[in-house]
Amino acid sequence: MSTVNPSLMQRIRQDVQSMHAYAIQDSAGMVKLDAMENPHRLNADLQKALGERLGALALNRYPGERVNELRHALAAYAGMPEGFDIMLGNGSDELISLLAMACDVPGASVLSPLPGFVMYAMSAQLQGLAFHGVPLTANFELDEAAMLAAISQHKPSIVYLACPNNPTGNIWNDDTIEKTVLAQGAQGGLVVMDEAYQPFASRSYIDRITRHSHVLLMRTLSKFGLAGVRLGYMIGPKALVAEIDKVRPPYNISVLNAECALFALEHAEVFAEQAKDLREQRARLLKELASMPGVKPFPSEANMILVRVPDAAKTFEGLKAQGVLIKNVSKMHPLLANCLRLTVGTAQENTQLLAAMKASV
Repeated sequence: MSTVNPSLMQRIRQDVQSMHAYAIQDSAGMVKLDAMENPHRLNADLQKALGERLGALALNRYPGERVNELRHALAAYAGMPEGFDIMLGNGSDELISLLAMACDVPGASVLSPLPGFVMYAMSAQLQGLAFHGVPLTANFELDEAAMLAAISQHKPSIVYLACPNNPTGNIWNDDTIEKTVLAQGAQGGLVVMDEAYQPFASRSYIDRITRHSHVLLMRTLSKFGLAGVRLGYMIGPKALVAEIDKVRPPYNISVLNAECALFALEHAEVFAEQAKDLREQRARLLKELASMPGVKPFPSEANMILVRVPDAAKTFEGLKAQGVLIKNVSKMHPLLANCLRLTVGTAQENTQLLAAMKASV
């Protein structure tokens, strides 16, 4: 076993050494329902057509104008209003990191409800910013009084609001969201509405960017059906996006990523049908899970369902033993005690999940 010279370790930040790396579960041979991926693949004809397009790309050249064509295509797909601009990232994760970098001024901090997406806190920590987590209520709703008090006290540079939220899957009360947005604007801070799961939700918050000049809208193509392509995008006022774009690495979107995304947008109806199927499968899962003794599913507008069981560790291991991989989130936050997060799969995968749940609770 190799060792690292202690003097070299002193060159690595102590807080980084004390962190845990983002864990990815081994899914070989499993029904993979742990990462909110779209389980549907392209049909053979579309696979062939995409392969021919990718094979013809000039891989010897840096990404060029084609990336701007993708920006315009995404803007049209999202319904970007006039006077706004769009910025691309290597997944939403990169955009979150770039926001922390751009907003790293003395005393800056990031604030978000908890439990929430782990990258909000991690990106802040890696950039040396303070992170303030505000607990949700017992039923995973935004705690209006606590959010407003935290914004008043900490005056964060960025407030993240994930709609729907991960890992709870719900969309929060609209009046509470609006009061939070107004409070953050009143103290001069930025709000990022994270719509990673928008294809499965009943509404969008793109109207917020037209009503509030301090709001950015962030989305990803990962849940659209392109998790392997790694492409996120962010929409906001031109002047604001231009400032954040200055910290973006050059050529951060590869020609392969850009062409895959353009191809997908040209066949958006295929992915819309997949999302429709997953919404229907979500309704099926919610109904059948609710009928199981000891299982409490929470309402969801994402492609995942949070469930509470009597013993999360026992159920997780029971599912795993039957070849079904989900996410045990019970240790992520006290509010998630004995909770598991289930990704909505294909009809066949969901049948296997339900049978495994019945045998494991």
